[in-house]
Amino acid sequence: MEIRPGLHRVQAPLEERFVALYLLVGDDAALLVDTGVPASITETLLPYLDESGIGREKLKWAVNTHCDWDHTGGNRALKEALPHVQIMAGEADVPLVENVSALIDSRYGEFIETDGFVDPPELTSWILEVAQLVPVDRPLAGGEEFDLGGRSVTVLHVPGHSPGHVAVHDPENRALMIGDATLGATVPFADGSPAFPPTYRDTADYVASIQAFRALDAELLLTAHYPVYEGEGVAAFLDESEAYTARVDDVMERMLRAQAAPSTTLELIRAAGDALGPWPPEALDYSIFPVTGNLERMEERGLAASATDADGRRRWTWTGDAA
Repeated sequence: MEIRPGLHRVQAPLEERFVALYLLVGDDAALLVDTGVPASITETLLPYLDESGIGREKLKWAVNTHCDWDHTGGNRALKEALPHVQIMAGEADVPLVENVSALIDSRYGEFIETDGFVDPPELTSWILEVAQLVPVDRPLAGGEEFDLGGRSVTVLHVPGHSPGHVAVHDPENRALMIGDATLGATVPFADGSPAFPPTYRDTADYVASIQAFRALDAELLLTAHYPVYEGEGVAAFLDESEAYTARVDDVMERMLRAQAAPSTTLELIRAAGDALGPWPPEALDYSIFPVTGNLERMEERGLAASATDADGRRRWTWTGDAA
């Protein structure tokens, strides 16, 4: 639906969740933010263009906000339907936007050796099926401006969830399209109930990106998996997101202080349980993304230390009292 002049939210099903794509339309050209999965293009976006009277030839650019499969999986379907569209992504994410094996190995498999965290095989199979990737036509560093005709939009580099994460700023509508750059206190199912933790990865970058969004004073904050945030709701969501990073710090400090011996990341997470969020055990383990980011930041600040045990597992201790 068109939520502001020339700004469309195109919401596509994603099993028990949804993924929202955004279409920015000017007098001369249109830009798409994220491609979802193949069906997001073939069953949702293309019919939406036709029903809305937006000529397919008008769509010139597609920006992948980051490398995750539910934001890039429709790239091939889009290229097959509209070969003229330029696919773009943040520079640091390009290798994973183009190669699903690299995505699985380096992003989703990051914690296998060090922490013993492994995605279920059925999820990996699903990703291999739906992440239909193609070469990126243009890497983005942030600061790029796209003239749509009558107005322009700008790309922002906002890392934290991933190193190359980008967002799109539409100043005419005082709107920000941020993908997964900010994730509140829980990622929801389509009905609003908690699905899994906010999976940011690099905490310092994540908080800096939140602060950058605040500085733009947007009236409209548009994410991939949450409702539309308007007015005071924008600041509330950004505040909730930053407050969650502080909550993780507090929980990890309590866990580290209370332990009798150095603990693995998953041991800390499972001992914390509901203190981290309202998720069942299989979802709780995905806290390894934000918790690792926070523990690494605590280590940089001299509050925690990590060491590798004989099994290759990373174990954490509290060092804050000596700092």
